[in-house]
Amino acid sequence: MTKRFLGDTALLTGRSLRHIMRSPDTIITTTIMPIAFMLLFVYVFGGAISSGSDSYVDYLLPGILLITIASSISYTAFRLFMDMKSGIFERFQSMPIARSSVLWAHVLTSLVASLISVVVVVGVALLMGFRSGAGVLAWLAVAGILILFTLALTWLAVIAGLSAKTVDGASAFSYPLIFLPFISSAFVATATMPGPVRAFAEHQPVTPIVNTIRDLYTQQPVSTAIWIALAWCVGILIVAYALAMATYHRKIA
Repeated sequence: MTKRFLGDTALLTGRSLRHIMRSPDTIITTTIMPIAFMLLFVYVFGGAISSGSDSYVDYLLPGILLITIASSISYTAFRLFMDMKSGIFERFQSMPIARSSVLWAHVLTSLVASLISVVVVVGVALLMGFRSGAGVLAWLAVAGILILFTLALTWLAVIAGLSAKTVDGASAFSYPLIFLPFISSAFVATATMPGPVRAFAEHQPVTPIVNTIRDLYTQQPVSTAIWIALAWCVGILIVAYALAMATYHRKIA
């Protein structure tokens, strides 16, 4: 059963990836906005913002990476919605394939596309002066956190794609996720924020994730924020996965 599931998932993932390769504008679109934000904040607002860092792009990059991922997963909801409306799910049900492999194919495709977008954004950040002396293990830890964050948000996107009534509704769910880093430590220290805003910023998932990534690539001692970040990612992933599978089984019942 496991072998069949893995084989079906690999086959359907290949199908989804071929669609992306035929229209690379998807990845280009998801990288334009984060890069625009990075250029805007570094070269326009950077001089007026006190981040406590010698290079504002170094301070800014973790939050931009999370915005990149949030922007990318909106296309997962869109692709899933279009598959639902095209009737391809009904065709898959008539074939001898593992049912959950259809969703996992979309999730893994989203993961690959998001990581490509992240690499592009990091490349632009390097051109803008981003530098890090972090070792291989630190960068692997950053990659692990970003992958976990991507999986958590992608399963939320699956719920949106399965539940939406319109194409716009399927894609629009990602807007609050893109906005969330702006009320966190991604752009400025939370200590500079007024009381209620600071309380929200310090107790939402983006802040510990951003702080952990920033500590890792600036070679600072990693605080307890890493456990909070992992708890948020794993918690969202578990809940989103359970809800997505329940929604899926209800749709195809």
